[in-house]
Amino acid sequence: MRRTLSTYIWPVLIGILLAIVLINAFPERLGRLPSPSGDSLTVVPATPPATPTEQQAPQRPAPEVKEAAPLDRRGGPVSYAEAVEKAAPAVVNVYSSRVVERETHPLMSDPFFRQFFGNNDVPSRQRMLSSLGSGVIVSEDGYVLTNHHVISGADQVQVALRDGRETLARVIGTDPESDLAVLKIDLGDLPVIELTDSRKVAVGDVSLAIGNPFGVGQTVTMGIISATGRSHLGLNAYEDFIQTDAAINPGNSGGALINPDGALVGINTAIFSRSGGSQGIGFAIPANLARSILDELVTHGRVIRGWLGIEAQELNQELAASFGLQAPAGVIIAGVVSQGPADRAGLKPGDVLLEVDGRAVIDPRRTMSDIAAVAPGTTLTVSVARDGKSIEVELEVGERPTPQSQSQQTGSSQSAP
Repeated sequence: MRRTLSTYIWPVLIGILLAIVLINAFPERLGRLPSPSGDSLTVVPATPPATPTEQQAPQRPAPEVKEAAPLDRRGGPVSYAEAVEKAAPAVVNVYSSRVVERETHPLMSDPFFRQFFGNNDVPSRQRMLSSLGSGVIVSEDGYVLTNHHVISGADQVQVALRDGRETLARVIGTDPESDLAVLKIDLGDLPVIELTDSRKVAVGDVSLAIGNPFGVGQTVTMGIISATGRSHLGLNAYEDFIQTDAAINPGNSGGALINPDGALVGINTAIFSRSGGSQGIGFAIPANLARSILDELVTHGRVIRGWLGIEAQELNQELAASFGLQAPAGVIIAGVVSQGPADRAGLKPGDVLLEVDGRAVIDPRRTMSDIAAVAPGTTLTVSVARDGKSIEVELEVGERPTPQSQSQQTGSSQSAP
């Protein structure tokens, strides 16, 4: 009997084991799929899941959205030819040139070779450097606004009008810290551009850039005002740029940025580019700032700005903690010009400038611009933190020196207020 049972049990056990092996090897035969880990089996339902229409719909109302009005394409002009024809004649080409001395050949320093030319008869090695830019006629008297970098160091400046007339120009004055310059031409019946109030320029306004890119001739490009009040670009000491995506290329510098009415919005100055060409980020000096610089250079021959004689540095959280301040408010006085207004008032390097004339100091460039607007000779009250204590000091605002004289005094950057 025992032998008979063993005879039947072993085949049954072998069959069960074989069935388990087959199930694991071919799970799809039984409607089962292995799990991603391979440790367990997942049962695939024999019937497909219910479709969304078969499921019970949630009892929620449809969301309410705001619908925009249909786009009205009749509001804007289909052409800006009238605006261009109004402004373009006042945009001129500016050619500047200067003579530079070439380095003499190394053999000319040898007395043996110099004897063939004599001590005073060394051949002159000079060459002419030329640069190209644009300018804008802003008065019937012949004053032309352009960029400082267009005519910087030039021995001769020539202006060419769109009507074909050409003439030499006199440099009335330049302001490297705003990158503006004023020229004067003596011609009659000059076309003049109108200046708009750049404070009313809005992001999204259509803008047209007129200039002479790459020397190909007067060219007009179109875009919009991308941003206003751009600063901290490291281009100028005083920055308040209008940003536009109108194509601005080399040669456009000093040209006009106009609105659809043909009025001057700004003076094209710089581009942001990795290739040297336009990448849709151009900057223009606002018309209001250009007009104030124009008046200063024509009437005084220079731009008069207020000045404290300090070099400022931004304050971060770590520096604020080291000076005993709970928050990074104010700017650090990193340097003081000897015998300058701040020096005479007793300010020292390491002081933290907190307020100027009751206004909190947050950004060095913003503070520098505010101080520049103060007339020299004005008395201001400044608040500084020193040794963990806040003290108030009165000082008399001085006149900001030119960049050349300032660098001779302190060697500091032009961004010092």
